[in-house]
Amino acid sequence: MCGIVGAAARRDIVPVLIEGLRRLEYRGYDSCGVAALREGTLARVRSVARVADLAGQVTSQALAAETGIAHTRWATHGAPLTRNAHPMFSRDEIALVHNGIIENYEELRAELKAQGYAFESQTDTEVIAHLVHSLYAGDLF
Repeated sequence: MCGIVGAAARRDIVPVLIEGLRRLEYRGYDSCGVAALREGTLARVRSVARVADLAGQVTSQALAAETGIAHTRWATHGAPLTRNAHPMFSRDEIALVHNGIIENYEELRAELKAQGYAFESQTDTEVIAHLVHSLYAGDLF
């Protein structure tokens, strides 16, 4: 099981995302992360430590934004490593978190690699991020 938090406002929502993750800690997790969109640029912080450690990283990197998503993860595909923690990015244009299992992710991964997509994680979720990007390439905004 995982936890997903999202927020959009006319103020910095990163503290809201971190608080949302704190409130989900009771469910258990092996990694956590935050992605935020500020002035058209995506930024991400991920950790295999506790949410408190993630909050410290967010503070040290001065992550702030008006739109963002956050996630706590129990590994199903891929070991509990930072590179496997959500949110997943595709070419710094798509940020995605996901709860569930993509049964045909290996087939999709092979197809996306053939299209030139590079994978940094071992997860099935990264496939979704790249698939969305491939379907909306040139027409995101």
